[in-house]
Amino acid sequence: MSRTSAGLLMFRRPLEVFLVHPGGPFFARRDAGVWTVPKGEPAPDEALLDAALREFAEETGWAVDECRRGELRALGSVKQKSGKVVHAWAFEGAPPDRPLRSNTCRVEWPRGTWGTYPEVDRGAFFDLATAREKINPAQVAFLDRLAERG
Repeated sequence: MSRTSAGLLMFRRPLEVFLVHPGGPFFARRDAGVWTVPKGEPAPDEALLDAALREFAEETGWAVDECRRGELRALGSVKQKSGKVVHAWAFEGAPPDRPLRSNTCRVEWPRGTWGTYPEVDRGAFFDLATAREKINPAQVAFLDRLAERG
C-alpha cells in the first residue's frame, strides 16, 4: 500500500524555490537528492490541501498566511521511488523575520539507540538549476510545472 503526502512549494522572484533538508542522523551527511518540498502525510479524513498547510507550519514554524503573497497554485502529484505519492501546491512568498523551527520526531539510529531530532534541520531558497540537483528526483516535476506556469 503506497503512502500519500501533501506539501507546499514557496517561491520568490526571480524564480527561486524554498526547499527543506530532512533532519536526523540518516540524512546528516547527505545533500544531493534529499531536499524536499515541506510535506507530510494527511491525518485520516484530512483534506490534502489542509495537510499541506499544516505540514508547512509544522516543518518550518511559519504559518502560510505569514509567508504567502498570492494564491495557491496546484502542481499536481508525483510518485516517488518509494511508492509514496506526493501532492503539491505552490505559492509566492517570503518567510517571516525569524529562523526556521521544525517539529521533532523520535528516530531509532543506529538500531537500539533512540534520539529526538528535528524533522527538518534547515531550509533555503535555491535557483531552479541548483534546486534540481538538491531535490528528491521525483519532485523535479514540481519545479518544471512551476516554471511552465511562470
